[in-house]
Amino acid sequence: MTIYFYSIREEYGCFSNFSPHGFELDGLYWSTSEHYFQAQKFVGTSHVEQIRLVKTPKDAAKMGRERTRPLRQDWEQVKDDIMRQAVLCKFKTHTDIRDILTFHRKCRNC
Repeated sequence: MTIYFYSIREEYGCFSNFSPHGFELDGLYWSTSEHYFQAQKFVGTSHVEQIRLVKTPKDAAKMGRERTRPLRQDWEQVKDDIMRQAVLCKFKTHTDIRDILTFHRKCRNC
């Protein structure tokens, strides 16, 4: 069964990187996994904090895609692990969405 989660307002919207499920990672609080992912493109610069503090994940995504910002050189090599770390932390932090994920993993063959 394929699960789609394009909108945070839909049934599985909690799986979206835009879902309002904040978490603490690297000693900082992140409003969404999108905030974390986009900010990691600029580790070691003031852009990290600017993106972390922006109000919406849409704004974080927009800022992270601005090519006027200094993209880290190893981004292509580390981006998948960074996303994996953010999503793992999000689901460890929020038991309600972890339970949804766990249920669907168990029922793959339903």
